[in-house]
Amino acid sequence: MTKNELLNAKLKQYLIEYFKDLGIKSPEINLEKPAFVEHGDITSNSSLKYAKELGENPVIIANGAINYLKAKEIAEIADVRFAAPGYINIYLNYKYVEDILRDVIALGNKYGNNELFKGEKWVIEHTSPNPNKAMHLGHLRNNLIGMNITRLLEFCGAEVVCDSVDNNRGIAIAKLMWGFLTHMKKNDQAPTSIEYWYSHRDEWYRPEDVNQLPDVFVTNCYVMGAADFKKDSSIENMVRDMVVKWENNDILIRELWAYVLKYSYEGINRTLSRVGNRWDKIWHEHEHYQKGKEYVELGLARGIFTKLEDGAVLTNLTSYNLPDTILLKKDGTSLYITQDIALTAMKKELYKADKLVWVIGPEQSMAMKQLFAVCEQLGVGKLNDFTHVSYGYVGLKTDAGFKKMSSRDGTVVLIDDVIDNAKNKISEGPLKDRDVDEAVELSKKLSLAAVKFSLLKVERTQDIAFDIKKATEMQGDTGVYVLYTYARINSILRKASSAGLIIEPQAIDTANEIVKKLALFNVVIVRSVESFSAHHIAQFLLQLCSDFNSWYNKEIILDNSEAQSHKLAVAKAVSQVIKNGLVLLGIDVVEKM
Repeated sequence: MTKNELLNAKLKQYLIEYFKDLGIKSPEINLEKPAFVEHGDITSNSSLKYAKELGENPVIIANGAINYLKAKEIAEIADVRFAAPGYINIYLNYKYVEDILRDVIALGNKYGNNELFKGEKWVIEHTSPNPNKAMHLGHLRNNLIGMNITRLLEFCGAEVVCDSVDNNRGIAIAKLMWGFLTHMKKNDQAPTSIEYWYSHRDEWYRPEDVNQLPDVFVTNCYVMGAADFKKDSSIENMVRDMVVKWENNDILIRELWAYVLKYSYEGINRTLSRVGNRWDKIWHEHEHYQKGKEYVELGLARGIFTKLEDGAVLTNLTSYNLPDTILLKKDGTSLYITQDIALTAMKKELYKADKLVWVIGPEQSMAMKQLFAVCEQLGVGKLNDFTHVSYGYVGLKTDAGFKKMSSRDGTVVLIDDVIDNAKNKISEGPLKDRDVDEAVELSKKLSLAAVKFSLLKVERTQDIAFDIKKATEMQGDTGVYVLYTYARINSILRKASSAGLIIEPQAIDTANEIVKKLALFNVVIVRSVESFSAHHIAQFLLQLCSDFNSWYNKEIILDNSEAQSHKLAVAKAVSQVIKNGLVLLGIDVVEKM
């Protein structure tokens, strides 16, 4: 534990003792950061909380607690004071500040971690893109949330498995296959025939032949195939026949299916590798979609589900206060929930996981609740084993505010396009006078930081009006600003290192409020992991950078004064905490800018 954590534990223990002596059986003590600096460094409202139960004036209770704490003569405490109507305000001394700096510097990359979830195994499902379309900003937000949760849980001691579902079968994929077969022929006179394609593949365009990225190529095939499907009933019948033949393991259909999906996967992997994605397991739908029917039959045998007169199978979720849903169609066809039941059971069995998490958009909230309830009915797991982490929509910044992305309106922004756009803006802005080779590497890191930070700084459930211009600015609440501050600090530290200067924390009154903020980093980590929202970290980093820059603009660090070594320690500790926060956000630091 850090000195700050030990101090908080000590304060809680003493206050628990005090309130137990007053007659509270199991006191729960809250310690928080006061809203105003003049109210100290730590405050507790416990006197107000237990005044009614004790039948005593909170002023008397608080003053008793203050005297109790003062009698303990805690080394890090300068004073304990009362604030109306019953707050216990604790003021820390310079020794406490010195201890914080020593903790940050000594722990380095591990500063802020904890064992909150030690011994637990979590499975995080995130970023399950449809293989028939290129990924857009909404997919990126999903990915960043999923990866941030993964890093946070691991930082807090958990073992984490990241997985994804590949929905690689069904009518949408058949439309993709039709679009490729029909519209990617080099010669329009060639037969639109799988048999002909199979023996003449070189007569069909590949992505590189038409200067398209693989996922864009696949998207275009799907769009054209879907349009044909919609306007011509004979084509609709042929596409549906593809699905039937695929189900029956037709060799040629399966060959075409694997061929077009190869480009899908190539595009998906290329895009996600740019943003630091991690999957430990990919579940391919074609491998498990039939297994859900076994669980439906089990539920029928146990009387959990109901078979309707037409043969369809219905849930019974009255006890969960949820609407019922069909599990099997009347023709015996499975639905997404049918497959998800089997997949959830497979995850539980394979990983022996304590917690399963699904990072999926809010439109699936009801479906997820129904899935969790059915899984509990079937004995797959308990409700509290399952968590749906939803998130707000990503739209475009307009004069009116927010505009939701729409394929129909042509307002979908692809991940690759937004990263490339950010890269161009940064190259034309902050890096326009840099050496070419240096600018290329810097623009790559800064563009990713700009895009990631703009999506993670907003509370998870809120909608985002994405603004590429604002996201790439050097000043303001941007990832580029945080990286600039980090690089600025490290420039100072490099100068100190080359001059052989000492970095040594001292118990003096210099930058104390900044240092005290560093002690809150572990609290921010806990808030983030408990809420599954990275915005706590992002906002903390913005405030920390602002505070440091304000201090630095007034203070000369390399001044050969007695306080110089302490000021360097402050800079080093701030740099370390910025780095630790950025790593949790999935953002690479830059040492120079």
